[in-house]
Amino acid sequence: MMTIPFWVYFVIVGILISAYMAVKSGREEREMENESIELEGRVYMERLEKEREARRAG
Repeated sequence: MMTIPFWVYFVIVGILISAYMAVKSGREEREMENESIELEGRVYMERLEKEREARRAG
């Protein structure tokens, strides 16, 4: 039976932690992007509404 050197376990754990962190940061980045897009959309819709009311009043 072949024994695996102990440092191989550290490498495997490092790879798993790195993968977890990549997935976690990717998810957080997507959430921040969606919030930014939603905010821009809200500002755009408010501006359209103001223009629409200005036309009605003017």
